[in-house]
Amino acid sequence: MKTYQKLTQINIGDCNWTNGFWAEKFKLCEDVMVPYMGDVLCGDVGHALNNFKIAAGEKEGEHKGMFWHDGDFYKFMEAKTYVYAHTKNKQLLDELDEYVAILAKAQEEDGYLQTQIQLREGVDRYENRKYHEMYNSGHLLISACAHYKITGKRNFLDIAIKHADLIFTIFMPDTKHYGRFGFNQTQIMGLVDLFRITDDQRYLNLAEKFINNRGKYEVKHDSTTEGYPIGDMVQERTPLRISEEAVGHAVLALYYYAGAADVYSESGEKALIDALDRLWENITEKKMYVTGAVGQAHYGASTNLDMIEEGFIDAYMMPNMTAYNETCANLCNAMFSYRMLTIHGESKYADIIELVLYNSGLSGISVEGKDYFYANPLRMVNNTRDYHSHENITETPNRQPYLDCFCCPPNLVRTVAKVSGWAYSLTEDGVSVNLYGSNHLETNLSDGSEIKLSQNTQYPWDGLVTITIDECKASAFDIKLRIPAWCEDAMLSVNNQTVDIEMQPGTFAVINRVWKKGDVITLNLIMEVKLIEGHPRIEEVRNQVAIKRGPVVYCIESPDLPDGTTILDVYFNGDAPLKAVHKPNFLGGVTVVETELLLRKDHKSGMYRSVEKPNWESYKTQLVPYYAWSNRGQAEMTVFLPVIWNN
Repeated sequence: MKTYQKLTQINIGDCNWTNGFWAEKFKLCEDVMVPYMGDVLCGDVGHALNNFKIAAGEKEGEHKGMFWHDGDFYKFMEAKTYVYAHTKNKQLLDELDEYVAILAKAQEEDGYLQTQIQLREGVDRYENRKYHEMYNSGHLLISACAHYKITGKRNFLDIAIKHADLIFTIFMPDTKHYGRFGFNQTQIMGLVDLFRITDDQRYLNLAEKFINNRGKYEVKHDSTTEGYPIGDMVQERTPLRISEEAVGHAVLALYYYAGAADVYSESGEKALIDALDRLWENITEKKMYVTGAVGQAHYGASTNLDMIEEGFIDAYMMPNMTAYNETCANLCNAMFSYRMLTIHGESKYADIIELVLYNSGLSGISVEGKDYFYANPLRMVNNTRDYHSHENITETPNRQPYLDCFCCPPNLVRTVAKVSGWAYSLTEDGVSVNLYGSNHLETNLSDGSEIKLSQNTQYPWDGLVTITIDECKASAFDIKLRIPAWCEDAMLSVNNQTVDIEMQPGTFAVINRVWKKGDVITLNLIMEVKLIEGHPRIEEVRNQVAIKRGPVVYCIESPDLPDGTTILDVYFNGDAPLKAVHKPNFLGGVTVVETELLLRKDHKSGMYRSVEKPNWESYKTQLVPYYAWSNRGQAEMTVFLPVIWNN
């Protein structure tokens, strides 16, 4: 069947990290992230597996956790499956089989599986969308499809098929009760995954049905919506095909867009991709932080004046200290961009994936792999993340070993476990290099011929990349190398001979030739420390700068300042030199930027005060990668700094 994609995803396991940044992160994922998360979710703290055991009749008790806790457990299973794909550790497969056996016993005869409903008296199936049944269903399907593709076993897939058949029976007919029910759109991606495996057209039709239902019904409260926001918050006011801006809950929006991109990849409907193009541009050009983070506010209103939570607000409205930037939303930004990359084949989408991965994605987990952030501000001042209410469970001044709302940790861990699958794509006649990192690729090109590549680099700390051809076909084919948008100077050679092709930042450089075993591609992406300013309409960062080197955004935090210094008295000296220094034994191994900052020493009280020429004290210190902040105790931090120039 024809798909409307210019790039094709490689199989998970075709590319394996060998050393360097991502190899270390994957090893941490294998040894710490996944086992720790298993201890949490399979024990009494997370209680997720307990919920399934109770539903299966293997344990007594009541449901604990959020309504969407089932879905978070499926994401954890997905992460463990990806680790198995790379390690082939049979113990992981046995543990997954144990989980699947419990799920099978918990699943009702007609396919229904939702412990938050099954274990709660007085609540009916699909009674109210606040119970997040669609979210759980989507992650069940996604996880089961990944499990089948990697293991070849049908035990989990059969549960998913049985469940999807029930969903089709209920939601495919036009009914007022169920028409507005599909607001938490992971089920769209899951249904397309299932369609791709089974070739059952019903699943693709239902996925498109959920897209078509947006904007179809009057936006007012009814029995299915009471107790949860309506309208733009849950992506139901404006039909997707005429949408101009990203609105509402950032995760719901981006899961929805990712699902719609999956549907387009199978249907080729122009109105869908035109809308997704507009929405991607709106997000990345008007509503995204310098770290790739999205979802500016915890609470706010859409341009249609619908109440929103954890989501998008007006264009260029980018607060730093109160930035919400849920880890899930940031990762979903990368997920959406990955789908757009496969559709269009343009490197700008990989630029966003990279930006998220090295910044607002990894900031959600500590360098030791056990503690988590839900929200990811760009500035932390005196523990102000509790400003919303004393009951806040998502905005904390430092990372937590467990989050009651546990959606972000498994989302991040499954991303770390599978990101090697994003590193390369297959083109019509060759392969594209989307992300850089030391790895070994062994896959088949679109014509079925085998290709083996070895990549060696210290990226993102160094821009020198070498790719060696270990095996390939005898005829010519393309190797496409991404020239990141941040890179203004790149050098490219094959076997030490300069390659005379166009290399523009933000594009793929394409080499077409007859390759042979032992050929070596050398790409040098010159990394300079750069000062980044925001668009003039972003009032929150006027006359301020952020520091970025390669794909990594930096910050200053209080452990690198004199005792008692508040982050609000720190200014950037625009004339000071900036020096990149690699520290292999610091924060898991990072490159810092050494520089000189200015500390303001005079203070007056009052909300507004008269000002004279400030007194400054120079202070030599270091900036650390944003993703690695809050690993040295509770701290203040800022990405953007007001800048002082002598001239």
